[in-house]
Amino acid sequence: MTTPVVFVVGAGVATGAAVARRFAREGYAACVARRQADRLAPLVAQIEAEGGAAHAFELDSTQEDQMVKVVDRIEREVGPIEVAVYNAAIGARFPIAEHPAADFERVWRVNTFGAFLMGREVARRMETREKGTILFTGATAALRGRANLAAFAASKHALKALAQSMARELFPKNIHVAHVVIDGPIDTPLIRRMMPQVFEERPSDGVLNPDDIAEAYWDLHRQRRSAWTQETELRPWKEPW
Repeated sequence: MTTPVVFVVGAGVATGAAVARRFAREGYAACVARRQADRLAPLVAQIEAEGGAAHAFELDSTQEDQMVKVVDRIEREVGPIEVAVYNAAIGARFPIAEHPAADFERVWRVNTFGAFLMGREVARRMETREKGTILFTGATAALRGRANLAAFAASKHALKALAQSMARELFPKNIHVAHVVIDGPIDTPLIRRMMPQVFEERPSDGVLNPDDIAEAYWDLHRQRRSAWTQETELRPWKEPW
C-alpha cells in the first residue's frame, strides 16, 4: 500500500512544523521543505520519535527548477503528494516613497510566486489521480492593506486571488483548494520576543496556537466534497477585527 504524502513548503518552527506533525500522526509521510534543510533536523527527529515518517528537502520556493525537482523527487522516492501546504512567507516594512523595488519583488516572489510554482507542480500530479488538497496560508494582509506594508499586503492579496482561481478550476476535478487567513499573532519565538505582554495575560490563549491551526488544516483536508471550504479565517477569540 502506498503511503500518502503531505508536502509542506515553509516548514518553520510554528505553523509549518505543526501541520507536518499533525498529518504525520495520521500516517502521512511528511515531506518538509525550507531554504536551509539542516534546520529541519529537529522537526524530522521529533516526527520520527513519535513513530511517523519525515523527509527534509532544501528548497528555494521561488526557483522554478528547484520546485520541479523537489516535487519530482518526492513523487518518485516517497509517494504521491495527497496534500500540499504553502506556508512560506516574508515581509518588508517601508514607507511607499522609500520602498526599494528589489524588496517589493522579493516579498512577492516568496509569498505569491513560490505559491504558484508549488500549486502548479502538485496540481499536475493531482489532476492525473483526480484527488488532492492544496492549502495556502494567508494573513490579515489578504483582507486589508496597511501603511508601510504595501509589499506584504499586495503579495497576500495576490495569494488570495491565486487560491480562488485555482479552486474554481480544480474543484470540479476533485482537488480541494483552500486559502486560510491567519488573522492574529501566532505563538512563535519571534512573537514572544516582540509581544511578551500578550503571553503574560490570563487566560493566555489570546494568540493563535500552531497546533490548533494545524488541526484546522487537517479538518479542511477531511471535509466532504459536498461542502468544501474555499476560504476560512482563523483568529484567537480575543483578537479585535
